[in-house]
Amino acid sequence: MDWDKAFDHYQHAIASKDEHVQIQFTIKLARFSRYVPEEVLVRAIPLVIELLGSPVSDHSPSIHEVSSYCLKCIACEGDGRLAAAIGQSGAIPLLLRLLRDSGGRSQKVMLKCIRNIMMFEASNRTIVDRNGGLEIIIDLLNSNPDNSSRQHLLENFSYLSLLREVRRKVYRTGAVSLLVESARCGSMISRTRAAQAIGLLGLIKRARVTIFASGALPVLLELIRDGDDMAKLVAGNALGVISSHVDYIRSVAHAGAIPLYSELLQGSNPLGKEIAEDVFCILAVADENALTIIEQLMNILRGGDDESKAAAADVLWNLSGYVHLSPILQNSGVIQLLASLLTYRNNHVREKVSGAIAQLSYHEAVRQILSDSGAIPLLIDMLEDESDELKDNAAEALANYLGDPLLGDRISNALGRLSFNNMVERLTRIRSSITQLTPGDLSLEHLYSRAGLS
Repeated sequence: MDWDKAFDHYQHAIASKDEHVQIQFTIKLARFSRYVPEEVLVRAIPLVIELLGSPVSDHSPSIHEVSSYCLKCIACEGDGRLAAAIGQSGAIPLLLRLLRDSGGRSQKVMLKCIRNIMMFEASNRTIVDRNGGLEIIIDLLNSNPDNSSRQHLLENFSYLSLLREVRRKVYRTGAVSLLVESARCGSMISRTRAAQAIGLLGLIKRARVTIFASGALPVLLELIRDGDDMAKLVAGNALGVISSHVDYIRSVAHAGAIPLYSELLQGSNPLGKEIAEDVFCILAVADENALTIIEQLMNILRGGDDESKAAAADVLWNLSGYVHLSPILQNSGVIQLLASLLTYRNNHVREKVSGAIAQLSYHEAVRQILSDSGAIPLLIDMLEDESDELKDNAAEALANYLGDPLLGDRISNALGRLSFNNMVERLTRIRSSITQLTPGDLSLEHLYSRAGLS
């Protein structure tokens, strides 16, 4: 195929001013765009854009519809370079001007064209916004709720909402409900994109009230439950962001979020585990949520795979710092369960479990439970383990018994172990800097004497 000759034919067709010929040749260009060399398409773009400025006629399809269709096809080629060329050649203002007064099939084609231009070149989103694209799309969505192009409008709306400036406008103009609708309807890719925008908007604390009032909670939960892998991650992260508002922590849990995040924690995606861990730490601020979360974590520790067990122990490590959760943790049976996993076959699980135990052992009541569960001999054995993390965790847990007048004598077998003494010295320095006590008050000898082990 002589593409240079074919381009000359197209150029002559456009110059002929015969609309019927222009339409025929432009449809051919669109259909063959996937085969046409990129450099030829670059030369054709200005000619197609020129057709967008043609006067309105009675042709069906119209010259505007056909040229929009052609640009839509070209934008898909060239790994974004052609979409960038279209955006830089002045097509977007013309498309938006036509879109405002369009309808039916022509409107759908123009919306698909704008979508592709933004999809394949992110900088075009800014051009669309700066030329009033957001306002036009919102007007079209609000003026006719039953518009047959509504899904395409929402799709474009979600693309634009990835821009920070657009999200600010969406919030200021009261269009958050449209963003939530975008996350509820359409293709999974489009819904996921809208969920991402919701999460980004939720970074503005004052916007969270509006997001919840617009019905985002059930929409995001549906995506976490029924979406594809990417949708689950994005929606899970978005809901985590907006649920950090104190007024909604209980509502999110009551709506069924905790079991869904438990599934994320047990999934194969490390990012999903990280998101679930973070959200559990947010939701656990409320006691009733914490109880449900701990029950879920215990189920995972009993029956989950190794990675899930490790992730569950990691969450418990974080929750150990919540003072208000101490009674719940102590009465739930989770401490005994952690103690039973100190001999688990997988080292990674043992490291996470021993880390959680080390943190929990700062509480006197927990130390008693650990002692009654037979954890102390297991922790002492860990002081000789090959894993430095296991040794450190065990030493930290055992060191907390030194200041315990009732239980301190139970760790006598740990005394003199290098890893144990190093940990005690380290904790001594840390506590000294925090409490501003003299080193003598927190020396190794002083702690030993308090425990009756000198």
